[in-house]
Amino acid sequence: MTVLVNLIVTLGMLYVVPAGLRLIDPAGLRSAARLWPVPAALGALCLWLPRGIPATALAALYAAAALALATRAPARLLEARRRSRAGGSAGGAPPRTTVSGPAEVAVCTALVSPSIAATALVAERAGYRLFGFDLDILALTVPHFHFAGFTAALVAGLVCRAGATAPAIAPGSATLSRWAAYSVPGGTLLVLLGYFVDDWAELAGAVVLTTGMWAVALLTWRDIRPGARDRTTGALLGTSAAVLVATMLLALWWAAGEATGITHPTLTWMAATHGLGNALGFALCSVLAWRRLTVD
Repeated sequence: MTVLVNLIVTLGMLYVVPAGLRLIDPAGLRSAARLWPVPAALGALCLWLPRGIPATALAALYAAAALALATRAPARLLEARRRSRAGGSAGGAPPRTTVSGPAEVAVCTALVSPSIAATALVAERAGYRLFGFDLDILALTVPHFHFAGFTAALVAGLVCRAGATAPAIAPGSATLSRWAAYSVPGGTLLVLLGYFVDDWAELAGAVVLTTGMWAVALLTWRDIRPGARDRTTGALLGTSAAVLVATMLLALWWAAGEATGITHPTLTWMAATHGLGNALGFALCSVLAWRRLTVD
C-alpha cells in the first residue's frame, strides 16, 4: 500500500496542485503555481526516504510552502465579500453573494487543504503520532487532503463559477452548484473533525461530502460536459463524473463499516480502488479537462 499511496501523493504534489492553482486564479497565483514544483519535489522526495531527520526536514520545507499558500485564503474571502457588497450597491446591479460566496469558500478550502496534508506529512515522516493518530492514518491523511481536500473543493468551486457565468442548462442547477460548493468543503471539514470525535461523526462527514461530490458529478455530466469544445475534453469530464459515483459510494461503505461494524473494505483495498480512482479518474481528468476548457 505504501508505494501506491506515495505515487498518488506525488501526482497530487507535482501536478494537480500547481495546475489547480492556475485554474483558481491564473494571474494572482501565477508565481505560486510556477514555484510550487520546487517544494513539491522536496515533499515528494521525502516520501521515498526512511522516517528520520532528512525526510522530516524535506517535509517541513514542503509544509512551509503549503502554509504560505493557506495564508492567501482569508484575503480572498474578504475580497470576495467586498466585491459582493460593491456589486449589490452599484447601479442597481444584483448582489453576487449567492454565487461568488459559495465558489470562493470552495476555492479557499482548496488553498488551505495542502497545509493540513503537509502537517500530517511532517509528523508521519518524523514518526510522531500527532494527536495520538497512528502513523498509517497520518500517511493516508496526506493524499486525502490533496484530493478530497484540494481537488474536490477546487472542482466544486469551478462548477459553481461556471453556473454564475452562464445560464443554467437545467432547472435547479444554480441551487445545486451552490450546495456542492458549500457541502464539499463542509463534508471535508466534518470528516476531519470525525477523526477527533468518533466514527459516527466521520460517517456524517462522509455523507455530506458524498452528496456534494455527487452533485458535482451530476452538474459536470449534465451541464458542463455538453458544452465541451472537443471530444477529448468531453471524455475527460464524463470520466471524472462517472468515477465519482463509484469512488464516493466506496467512501460511504467504508465509513459506514467503521461506524456500524458491518463488513467493509480494508484500508489497502480502499487505497487501490477509492484512492486510485479519485486520483486518476476524478482529479487528474478534472484538472486536465478544466485546463482545456479555460484555454483561450
